[in-house]
Amino acid sequence: MTGLRYETLKFYCNQALVPNVRRDPQNRRIFSDEDISWIRSLECLKNCGMGIKEMQEYLGLCQEGPATIPERKEILERKRLELEQELLRIRESIAYIDRKQAYYDDILSCANSLTADR
Repeated sequence: MTGLRYETLKFYCNQALVPNVRRDPQNRRIFSDEDISWIRSLECLKNCGMGIKEMQEYLGLCQEGPATIPERKEILERKRLELEQELLRIRESIAYIDRKQAYYDDILSCANSLTADR
């Protein structure tokens, strides 16, 4: 349901990133809809570049309740700014590649023209 491997789910649980997971009589984890929603959120946080310690801090704040919303917003805003900077860097890299490709296309076009003229 999460699209994650067993090892990843186990790791998240062992790092206390999925709190209060129930277990069945065979000691297998039982994930509620709320757990699954939280696990999906963890994947988003991971994709934002958040490390385990940061996720643990964020989870701790979530568990403390609404009074910590301003702190959570600050954490997310910092990550957003980091992602914007990364996006800018990626766009600049793509623009560089596009310029190089155009340059090489021009060289190849000229070389092909010279060969065709012979």
